[in-house]
Amino acid sequence: MPKLDVKNISGATVGEIELDDAVFADDVHEHLLWEAVKWQRAKRRAGTHSTKRRGEVRGSNLKPYRQKGTGRARQGDRKAPHWVGGGSVFGPKPRSYDYPMPKKARKKALRSALSLRVREQKLIVVDAFPVEGGKTRNVASALAALGAPQPHESVLIIDSAENLDLIRGARNLSASKWLAAEGLNVYDVLDHSVLVMTSATAEAVARALKPSGPRAAAASASQAEATP
Repeated sequence: MPKLDVKNISGATVGEIELDDAVFADDVHEHLLWEAVKWQRAKRRAGTHSTKRRGEVRGSNLKPYRQKGTGRARQGDRKAPHWVGGGSVFGPKPRSYDYPMPKKARKKALRSALSLRVREQKLIVVDAFPVEGGKTRNVASALAALGAPQPHESVLIIDSAENLDLIRGARNLSASKWLAAEGLNVYDVLDHSVLVMTSATAEAVARALKPSGPRAAAASASQAEATP
């Protein structure tokens, strides 16, 4: 199991935590990460685009000129698509871009994203994240003491939704974002360079994402046998 130092918000090491291999040391599947990000971005699309069809544009239904004898092509009305100001033929209409993604694939993608950050040594575990008075400067100073963020890096802080002071203090940080453990997702993990989470949150995430079933049990048993 990968072991990480547990720090306090002053940056001092106060302990050690063993992370579950099945969640934080899983194989990184780049294509699955791409699928998860594409699925999340599709769900976020508003889909409010709309064009007017031939029957929706403003104009007369009368023929612009008589059918025969003019030497020109026959026309029904000026709302046809080839006229200026006419309706659209195959233009977009409001619709949902959402599509289903298997739950197991979503969990596998999230395990891959977390394992990638652990492999890059971009996961920081703290014992707790108290923020006195919910002040933004206190959150910024704590992140600086933890060594995050470095220049051109962004931080994703993951903690319980009960830590209201942290939620309030992290709102105004341009390079940081607070996220509840229940809302952890692939897009936000990949969108931020560094992850900061409490030890209790790391254990809760491991319990929620740990694979189950006979295949997972066999894989964990084989991995335990391979470990010296």
